[in-house]
Amino acid sequence: MEWIQRFNEAIRYLEEHLTEEIDYGRLGKIACCSSYHFQRMFTYMAGMPLSEYLRRRKMSLAAVDLLGGKEKIIDVAAKYGYSSPTAFNRAFQSVHGVAPSAVRDEGISIKSFPQLTISVIIKGGEEMNYRIETKPAFRILGISAPLEKELERNFMVVPQLWERASADGTIEQLAGLMNDTPMGLLGVSACGDEEAWKYFIAVSSTLPEGKFEAYHVPAATWAIFPGSGTNISIQELEQRVVMEWLPTSGYEYGNAPDIEVYLNPDPKHAEFEVWIPVVKK
Repeated sequence: MEWIQRFNEAIRYLEEHLTEEIDYGRLGKIACCSSYHFQRMFTYMAGMPLSEYLRRRKMSLAAVDLLGGKEKIIDVAAKYGYSSPTAFNRAFQSVHGVAPSAVRDEGISIKSFPQLTISVIIKGGEEMNYRIETKPAFRILGISAPLEKELERNFMVVPQLWERASADGTIEQLAGLMNDTPMGLLGVSACGDEEAWKYFIAVSSTLPEGKFEAYHVPAATWAIFPGSGTNISIQELEQRVVMEWLPTSGYEYGNAPDIEVYLNPDPKHAEFEVWIPVVKK
């Protein structure tokens, strides 16, 4: 399939540049999506963040280089982008469980992590409801936190922002400003390649922004997936969208934010929607 083919081409680009600084924007262009969407898809498809895959692949190759016996540890460290021997030693041990200096010792076990190849596995059974809607641009008001271009670094940013918004009354204040669709509390990942990445907790509103930050979500076509359950279920739904729906849908990612719409604020009985920007292939 074309979508999977492009994804594997991006992985081949990674393999060809493991000894260089990875251009995340280039990865997105190869896969015909933003670098943000590529990293999200990679995490779901590979079962690990892109940064972790890169670390494992580099340390796998570094072990082979060291076993060859011709290169010094400091040279191998520099080859894979580690200016500090200490940082290289830490990364190597996190993957292999032994120090680089021990690799050549007889009987030492090290690990090999082969290149990843993505394929579609057809699964039966569970239906997935969705609808396609084209919507004009709309304005949101809320609070935001900056996101790093490497998604793994943001794992604590978003939960902490939600905790703060819940504790200081922000969520209740935002609910009073909601007067436009989509009608719900929004989690918006504004991560286009041409803008500073931010995550918003917000509502759709035409009212004055006051103390809150305004952001304009561009006009787009959305694939909208309803769900319910505990809040962890929204992550499971997003994973199913990427792994089961997107590869065979006839669509690919569009140039707009990902949006989570929380229709019921009770985390024990959550009702939500996942909005994915899409364009026809």
